[in-house]
Amino acid sequence: MNKVTVCRKAHFNAAHRLYRKDWSDVKNEAVFDKCSNPYYHGHNYELIVSVAGQIDSETGYVMDMKVLKDLIKTHVEDAFDHKNLNEQVPEFATLIPTAENMAVVIWDKLRPHITAAHDLSVTLYETPRNFVRFSGPN
Repeated sequence: MNKVTVCRKAHFNAAHRLYRKDWSDVKNEAVFDKCSNPYYHGHNYELIVSVAGQIDSETGYVMDMKVLKDLIKTHVEDAFDHKNLNEQVPEFATLIPTAENMAVVIWDKLRPHITAAHDLSVTLYETPRNFVRFSGPN
């Protein structure tokens, strides 16, 4: 049987600050530059969620895209959109909200809702030219 990948694109807007509480402002600025701005900064994130698996012979689907759309809305968009990630999203209370960490958190939020027979991959664009991809732990 053929393995096919279906993808759903979504977006959200969020603010964050890249910094470590245990570092001085000088060190944070040296490492994270303008991204350590104490007044935060924002991005218009683009998200692509990919699900790969066998085509169901009864439905013709790998996964119902409406179901995937609803999962992304409930577990990602509602949780992150128009939020200050550092202060309003519990996962980032102790985790720096880099694009890398955000992709892992999004994957972790979605994985329990995607059948184990399917592969899951998350691609997160922080800017049109900067993006990360996470496909699960090795």
